[in-house]
Amino acid sequence: MTDQQIPQANQGGHANVRVYAIAKQYDLSSKDFIQRLADYGVSVKSHMSTLDAKTLELIETKFSENADVADTNTANEKAEKEEAAELDSNETKNKKKVKSKKNKKEKKNKRKKDVGPSTLNTEIEIEEGVSVGRLANTLNKRPTEIIMQLMKLGVMANVNQNLDFETLTSISSSFNFVPVRQLTLEEINLVDESDDPTDLIPRAPVITIMGHVDHGKTSLLDAVRQSNVLQTEAGNITQHIGAYHVELDGGKVVFLDTPGHAAFTAMRSRGAEVTDLVVLIVAADDGIMPQTIEAISHAKAANVPIVVAINKIDVATARPDFVKQQLIEQDLMPEEWGGQTTVVEISALERLGIDDLLELILLEAELLELKANPDKLARATVVEAKLDRGRGAAATILVQEGTLRVGDAFVAGMYSGRVRAMIDDWGKPIEEAGPSTPVEVLGFNGVPEAGDAFYAVRSEKVAKEISDKRQAEHRENKLGANSRVTLEALFEQVKSGNVKDLNVILKGDVQGSVQAIAQSLIEQGNKEVGVNVIHQAVGGITEADILLATASNAIVVGFNVHPTTEALRTSDSEGIDVRSYNVIYELINDVRSAIEGMLEPEVREVVLGRAVIREIFQVPRAGIVAGSYVNWGKVVHNQPLRVLRNNRLIYEGKTDSLRRFQDNVNEVATNYECGISIDGFDDFKIDDVLECYTEEYIARKL
Repeated sequence: MTDQQIPQANQGGHANVRVYAIAKQYDLSSKDFIQRLADYGVSVKSHMSTLDAKTLELIETKFSENADVADTNTANEKAEKEEAAELDSNETKNKKKVKSKKNKKEKKNKRKKDVGPSTLNTEIEIEEGVSVGRLANTLNKRPTEIIMQLMKLGVMANVNQNLDFETLTSISSSFNFVPVRQLTLEEINLVDESDDPTDLIPRAPVITIMGHVDHGKTSLLDAVRQSNVLQTEAGNITQHIGAYHVELDGGKVVFLDTPGHAAFTAMRSRGAEVTDLVVLIVAADDGIMPQTIEAISHAKAANVPIVVAINKIDVATARPDFVKQQLIEQDLMPEEWGGQTTVVEISALERLGIDDLLELILLEAELLELKANPDKLARATVVEAKLDRGRGAAATILVQEGTLRVGDAFVAGMYSGRVRAMIDDWGKPIEEAGPSTPVEVLGFNGVPEAGDAFYAVRSEKVAKEISDKRQAEHRENKLGANSRVTLEALFEQVKSGNVKDLNVILKGDVQGSVQAIAQSLIEQGNKEVGVNVIHQAVGGITEADILLATASNAIVVGFNVHPTTEALRTSDSEGIDVRSYNVIYELINDVRSAIEGMLEPEVREVVLGRAVIREIFQVPRAGIVAGSYVNWGKVVHNQPLRVLRNNRLIYEGKTDSLRRFQDNVNEVATNYECGISIDGFDDFKIDDVLECYTEEYIARKL
């Protein structure tokens, strides 16, 4: 390898070059070249990794040394070959005539033989997407040979058909080649490359505040930010994930405030996934509650450090020592008791202990040594997404690597776009956002799912191609899931007649809330009544939602959104129930009430009274009448009666007539005699007991 063969991009020592490009310059396969680099002490992940200028100089030096040795060996080998050639020349002349005859016979025999797979050099690599004709050319085979082999595997193909990776793999053993998967657009453009340690700079820690509902998470954030976020949330309960950037004396910190309500499990889980440190809020007067335990589980699953803040220590009923004992039960031993968990006692309202908590947070973050590379395309996570009437689809993202700038093309989940504007957590427009920066991005062509990975890419064309492919895959999966209805299952439901469904159309202001509420509503169902969220989306309640509800017999529920005028008119004319809520509790309770109304009521039997037969009479035109004495309760006309003989049931029916003397009566009370006849029964015996009862229907609760 000479100096002229070194890639031009690296002669200035300022540009990085990918591994596969250098391998090509040295006439080596990527696999062999990576092995060579490993021998030289250079570790790379794949052929798409980049090499800096220093590494390239090292490779050039090593390869030039090997080249000198190789040249010497080549010269010696050449001399030896020349000597051997002279010795063999005489023998060759004598054998030529014999060989020519043999070759003619072999050619004739070869034509007669059947065409079949033969062994080839295993070094041949065939890339995915090659046509049958081109594959035959490369392997020195006839196209019919390839087609016959494909037919044996059940694949019908013609000469011009392109073969995918799976098909190539299935015939690779027969024709002895190595199939190579073609890199997708995502694999090329959305690959996470390792960073040079010299490019990394310290970044702000991401702190997630977690805990039970109403334990003071947002109040603590207000105390830190000196703002009042809580007043903007309905019912003074956090119902969205809030991402906030705070400047402290010891450095910058990013806070994520997650909801504490049971319905928002998924949102707490997302908060734990993107965080570096969890601050667990526990109220000193309440102690550890169900959502506190759940938050601890999320933090442990994410393998992040936990700092416990015992809030509301200014309350008269505060019991911080009891809370610490509860923490031990959750494997969180406080430091002051010999454990590893940092515990701080605070009061968010009175601003007590806040400085100590922030100091400990910064200390914990310093131990983590958090770093990121700002000089590359941004990679982020969608924290929250919503559809704004004036601005279109918008999402709050947390930048984790690189720098996002206005004008950058991006892909987030199924959707793409170009950054039209960025707004920070104080509502001010900004031009760029580096690592550990929460920012609201405008420019999406759809509302992404909360938790989606956000990638900045080099061009809008690439972003749109990736987005279109993902949307097509999503449509295919959705159609496939909807079509999996078996006739057996459908027949069983129709035959039983006991399956009822409450269909719900759910609209909300942000994607994260819609997802969490939908999951919570589905969990309200049981074996008798199922909850089907047939449509969920971000945005106001429109006329289309009402028409869908009409067609599917559904109710329409809005969370922090309201119906349009057209939707109200249509709902009135169609009689569709449309409700809007601002607090999660009210929404779930109302849907639960609707489910309870669809449950089959509980049937409860109430015994009204008993009578003993003392005499049996034959009455003209009335038949057999039992002369009875009511010894307990009352006997009521037209109510069910049981005939008991020796405490065993003989007959069950209704009273045909109930008389006192010659008069028909509706009921006979205790200690009175009466005549009773039962419809369809006359086999009375003296001392039989007649038990009168009724059935009550009681509404069931979930």
